[in-house]
Formats: sequence, structure tokens, C-alpha cells
Amino acid sequence: MNNVLAVVLGGGRGTRLYPLTKYRSKPAVPIAGKYRLIDIPLSNCINSGISRIYVLTQFNSVSLHRHIRATYNFDVFHRGFVEILAAQQTLTRTDWYQGTADAVRQNLSYIDRDDIDYVLILSGDQLYRMDFRKLLETHQRSEADVTIAALPVTAEAASSLGIMRIDETGRVLGFLEKPKTEEELSFMRTDPEWFAQFGLKAHGRPFLANMGIYLFNRKTLVDVLEKTDYRDFGKEVFPASVRARRVFVHLFDGYWEDIGTIGAFFEANLALTRPSPPFALDQPNAPIYTRARFLPPSRIERANIRDSLVADGCVIGEGAVIENSIIGLRSIIGPNCVIRNSIIMGNDFYEAPTADRQALMIDENSYIENAIVDKNCRIGKNVRIVNAEGVKDAPETEYCMIRDGVTVIPKGTVLPDNWAL
Repeated sequence: MNNVLAVVLGGGRGTRLYPLTKYRSKPAVPIAGKYRLIDIPLSNCINSGISRIYVLTQFNSVSLHRHIRATYNFDVFHRGFVEILAAQQTLTRTDWYQGTADAVRQNLSYIDRDDIDYVLILSGDQLYRMDFRKLLETHQRSEADVTIAALPVTAEAASSLGIMRIDETGRVLGFLEKPKTEEELSFMRTDPEWFAQFGLKAHGRPFLANMGIYLFNRKTLVDVLEKTDYRDFGKEVFPASVRARRVFVHLFDGYWEDIGTIGAFFEANLALTRPSPPFALDQPNAPIYTRARFLPPSRIERANIRDSLVADGCVIGEGAVIENSIIGLRSIIGPNCVIRNSIIMGNDFYEAPTADRQALMIDENSYIENAIVDKNCRIGKNVRIVNAEGVKDAPETEYCMIRDGVTVIPKGTVLPDNWAL
């Protein structure tokens, strides 16, 4: 894998994940209590033997830069690196990235090198575990110009994804974005015999969805980007490549989730709290790496905790009840609090209480349900965060915002004693 370079796309403004992206880029959003979304693609690369990685960023990237700098450092005898390529003005370009393909185009000078044969394009906001060595094997065996990872999905899921039509060899013949009608779905259906050669039955999932994971021959990628003005991989580069290049699929049948909305982010996190989660964090042969913080063990004082993840450095007070929730780093939860079906992202630092400032914690007797509490929030005593009326969406206020039915308390918010939603 020494001749493979990975490029992780940091995404745009992240409006669908707002307000979690109010002060950070999408890949920097915390997940599972102690990680960030960017840790997923970077860990997949490292576990696959890919150690030359660029991360392309543009919006609210300070916390992402800080996290990568503090986490991904190879020793001086290793050729590997994880480097940030931020949007910048040059003598020839003065505008921002105009899309995923344009972002790579503006950085071709870092990619078009003789010691690089393949370029792996990844997204920074997906949750999955993949061995990219198998993707490379498929690419080389097929003598492909481009190979795309494909996930078998149902007809219902296909209507919100890009679906590919292939021949018996796995070569992509056509691509259709979000097919809706029965005629469109029928045309894009994959023959069950093709799945059978991999020991996989369709099981009601006869459609191959684009996962947004592309492996290019370097020369192919450079040629496409230099000769066109395409701005987006999924909408322009990939469909055009299907018509003019050898494009093949690599079948992937594991867990994959696109963390593109508040609802998807919320559900994917809470799924990790189940007794048999769809995405396991405890895989010794393929760990998820993140920053080493050297925090103390969490202290739990006669609390009742069920089906939850509790990160390092937390203090959970006596009588607290926590169910189906994620408790992030350095969370301080007072006595008799109740937290159900929620994500508490924790704090970036500890802070001694003062007489004139509300404590950096969730104070006693507070009740939180179906909510995301972002980092460094100060939640007073007897606070109730409950979307009792089941509001789907509500505009941002001084204290909160409701999106996809989930109440989000933005980073750094202060909720006074007895506040209620």
C-alpha cells in the first residue's frame, strides 16, 4: 500500500448538521463519547496500511487541525503523514473550493507524484470499517481506471442514494441518482447471481449504492480533473467516468452510515449503546484511533446506568439514572439527574466552581431526554430538556434548536436553574 495516497474530504459548511457545525467542521464533530468523525476514515487508512493521507478542509477547521496535529504523528523513520490541506489563495487561484472534485483539483501538485500509483478518495463524515487492501485487490484484478465501493441496499434506501447498474463482471454500465419510480428501480436492479459469487444472497437488497469511496489510478484522476471543470465527484466525475473509463465496483456488505443529518447522527450514536451494536468499537485488529488524553477513570457514585457508553474522566453523582445514552469526556453529572436516549458530549476542560459563575456540568435533579448536549454547556439545577410535544423542527433560540425531532443544546450554552423546554 506504499503507492496509495488517501485524500479525505472535509466537507462544506455542514448545514444539515447545524448547530453541531456552528463552531467546527463536520469531520471534527464528536462521536461515541471520545472520538471525532475524522477518526473513522483515518483509522481505516492506517489499519489498511495506508500512511500517506491528506485531509482537505475549508470551514471552521481550527478544532480539526488541532485534533489531527495532536493525534496522528508518525515516527521520524516512517514515511507516513497525515497533513491538512486548507483552502488557500495562490497566484493562480483566489477562490474557495467549489466542490469535492474542485478541492482535489486545487491540490493536484501534492498528488501528481511518480511514487503514487493510486489515489483513494474518502469522505470525512461516514461511519464504517473497511479494509482498503481488498478494495485495491478488486481494482488491480479488474484492471480498472476507477473502482467504487458499493453497498447492497433495499428499494426504499435506493430512493435516497446513487444507484449503479453493472454487468456480470462488475463493470459499471450506468448510474442513476435517487431512483424513485418502479421503472427506474427495475432498470437498476442487480442480478442475484452476481451477489452469489461472493457468497451473498440479495435478501431484498438488489441495488448497489454508491458509498462515496473511490479508488483512482493517479494518472486517470489527474487527467479527468485537468481536462474538465467538474466540481463534484458523485454528481459529475463518477458518472462521466462510467461513460469514458473502466469503472468497476467493489462489494462491501458491512455496516455503513452517512452521518449527514442531525437525525442520522443521533441514531448512529445511540445504536452504539446497544448490547450488540451494528458498529463495534472494540475490534483489536482494526481499532479506532483518537487523541490520547490521559484522563482519570470515570467515577460513578451509586448511579443506575443501563445500555450506555461512558467516556473517560467523568463524574456521575449519586442517584443519577442514565439509559441508552452516550456520556462524553469530562462530563460532570450531578445527583439525581435523569438522562435517557441522549448524547452528552462532555467538556474540553475541568473547571473549579465559583460563586459568580454557573458550574460546567449538568446540575442536580435535571432531566434530559432525546437530546444532544454539545460540549462545554452549563446546565443548571432542575432543568428539563424534553420535546414533550414531539416537535419535528424548531428554529434556533438563545438556548436550543430542534432538528429531526432531536433537541440540540449548542456548544457553550448556559441553561439557568429551572429552565424547561
